[in-house]
Amino acid sequence: MPAERAPRRGGLRPGMVWQIAARDLLTTLRDRRTLSATILMPLILIPLFTLGLPLLMGNLIGGQQQARQQLGVVGTLPDGLRRALTTDETLPDGTVTRAGVDLVPVTDPLKAVRDGTVEAAIQPGGPLPARAGDGTGTLKLYAKLSNLRARSGAFGKVQDVVDGYNRQLATARLGTLGLGADTLEPVRIQPVDASSAQEQRSGQLAFLIPMLMMQFILAGALATALDATAGEKERGTLESLLVAPVRRAEVVTGKLLATATTALTSAAFSVIGFLLSGLIMRAYQSANPGNVATFTQAMGGQLTLSAVGVLTLLGVAATTALLISSLLILVGIYARSFKEAQTYVAPINLLVVLPAVTLQFADFLNTSAALYATPLIGGMLAILDTVKGSGEPAHAALAIAGNLAGTALFSLLALRSFGREEVIFRN
Repeated sequence: MPAERAPRRGGLRPGMVWQIAARDLLTTLRDRRTLSATILMPLILIPLFTLGLPLLMGNLIGGQQQARQQLGVVGTLPDGLRRALTTDETLPDGTVTRAGVDLVPVTDPLKAVRDGTVEAAIQPGGPLPARAGDGTGTLKLYAKLSNLRARSGAFGKVQDVVDGYNRQLATARLGTLGLGADTLEPVRIQPVDASSAQEQRSGQLAFLIPMLMMQFILAGALATALDATAGEKERGTLESLLVAPVRRAEVVTGKLLATATTALTSAAFSVIGFLLSGLIMRAYQSANPGNVATFTQAMGGQLTLSAVGVLTLLGVAATTALLISSLLILVGIYARSFKEAQTYVAPINLLVVLPAVTLQFADFLNTSAALYATPLIGGMLAILDTVKGSGEPAHAALAIAGNLAGTALFSLLALRSFGREEVIFRN
């Protein structure tokens, strides 16, 4: 006789829910690739993105400033400008902060830059004045402006040197008239940063953290959710589960619990990854106190979280994990196969990435209570505020409540799909 179906009504039985969750978790644990994506990837990639990549870029750009590039020259230059271009700028201890350039005569500056003979080239549009007040001259500067190496190397050096040379000529001419250099700037602006200390330290790094956290939460939930729904449907094991003495609500809750567990594990390790980055940063600063500003600038910011901030991140991450897990289960049960479910999941990646990218323009948004209560988006804003040190408990509570409301909605829709035979047997 076929197994008797459980009653459709009644409360959830925790023991049954845990059995279903353990069943799906065991399947996930057998896949080492999923474990790597859940645990190892956040611990490796987050420090790499938040520390390694910015430091690498900072070292590359700084190396361009300290290296000598070849600058093509057409025609003749004033002696003072030639000396300024070729002279190294050094600190009192002899450390080169910005190296000069090697001037190379060329006949076709455009061709010389395009074929790589020189990194940049200059061509006077006519005789250049050697004294301020003797007219103006044009200096054409050829470079590949879309090339970061060129812009941070010879191109940037020429711009800085010409600005300094112009100021030097103007100051010398003012001296003959009995005026000082202050005549050029009757009014000076003194910027005063009104941001909080944590907001100043976080810098551009703050925008990267929500996107990475959401991506790792999605990656942690993806494999379990699809295998527990479309994967079981494809293997033919879902039907046997549904005819067992277990309620449909318990099946959905158990699968949601299993998926959220892997997503929460990934979220927890992503927070650990950020904390690990902070510890590495502090250790480096303690060993190199003179390079703190340079290190922070190269990273784009410095992550500093209080105990309340860590709890806020965990709370938002936990509810986001539930939200994404319930959405993946809803999508996965509708798919005919695992491959089809992966196709349906592709737009969810955009749903996570696009709001995270737009966080760079969060200062232009009218961050009302309704926006914080929006599922997923409110969580990203709450994480951004927390990292910048401007988070408010009410906003974090709204973000958590919005995620929970979205979870409840997706779970109810998933429960409805599990009760429809045309969906369950859609293979």
